[in-house]
Amino acid sequence: MRVSSVQPVRQAAYPAVETPMGDFTDAPENAMPVETGDMASGQRLPMIDSAAAGVQVAVANAGSQPLVVPPQGVNMDAMLGVAPASGSVVGLAEEQSREIAEGNASQPVVGGIGSDDVRQLGGQQQAMVAPDAGGDADLPMLTPERQAAEEARRAAFLEQEQRATLRKREVREERQVAFLPRAGNPLSGPDSEPDFTGRMPAAEIACRQRLKKLRVEFTDVARISKGKSCGIDYPIELTGLSGGIDVKPAVKLNCQVTEAFAKWVKSELAPSARYRYLSGIKTIKPLGGYSCRTMNSGRGNPMSEHARGNAIDVGKFVLNSGKEIDVRKPGFFAFREKGLLKAVRTDSCKYFSTVLGPGSDRHHKDHFHFDLRSRKSGYRHCD
Repeated sequence: MRVSSVQPVRQAAYPAVETPMGDFTDAPENAMPVETGDMASGQRLPMIDSAAAGVQVAVANAGSQPLVVPPQGVNMDAMLGVAPASGSVVGLAEEQSREIAEGNASQPVVGGIGSDDVRQLGGQQQAMVAPDAGGDADLPMLTPERQAAEEARRAAFLEQEQRATLRKREVREERQVAFLPRAGNPLSGPDSEPDFTGRMPAAEIACRQRLKKLRVEFTDVARISKGKSCGIDYPIELTGLSGGIDVKPAVKLNCQVTEAFAKWVKSELAPSARYRYLSGIKTIKPLGGYSCRTMNSGRGNPMSEHARGNAIDVGKFVLNSGKEIDVRKPGFFAFREKGLLKAVRTDSCKYFSTVLGPGSDRHHKDHFHFDLRSRKSGYRHCD
């Protein structure tokens, strides 16, 4: 089957309307003519980007009228059939400002944000303060319940602030006191002395009252101070004990060791001497009381209790009969002296924390040492 030549079919490029296309004089000479239904041959269509096409463009519509854009723009509301607004457009912020100014705000308006005086500035729910009430007519009046709640909240807040301030002040004072120089504090320096006010403490006064009840003969003497290692703040000079017993020579001690010594002599030593010799003790001869030295006077040793007047050494007892009992190791047949010295060693340990005598070491071969040295767990050393 042979196909003959195809004949071109001419079709109109635009609707066949009786709309003038204008004068296309500025079209290029080589523009191709396009034949339409009623368009005269020889007329040319304008180029898309030509000036003539930009000036007049006919669009076919229901009324076959050209679309003209007004200078003020297109009114979409009118095109959609919506009635134009009667007035100017009012924004939300402007509307709220007007309501606040007129006092018709439907939501509460709050002032004083960020402070302790937060209050409602407007609204129909709150009645305004009367001018003659002594308040501000522009501020709302709180109800009694609300006012009580506000006052309670403020009081709690102020109380909390005061507690915090006091606590900061206490911590600051504690830190300041912690750095004050004290006795034994390395910050005080090697030559610092213990705190001393000159006014006798209540404990020292009570101790002296007990000494008087024990019939102890003593005299208060001036403070002894030789640095932080040696000295007695409130020393006494012991000269006699109950029962008419003399202490010769007199010794300087602190009140505490004097009280322990007086109790031991009255309750233990005097009865033990009368039991064995039928004669009481007339004189006790100490070998030392206060002395600023180390233990056993050895170089590098810790300070002795004598350095604080907390120890007393005794070398002899003199009976009323005139007999002297030397505390050094007695002879083989001195049975009564052995019994008395053994009682001295054992009974005195109930009153002192340290008792050393002949036989304990070479430093105490000729005297008994009594002191009130404090040790952990209340340990007592008696030898």
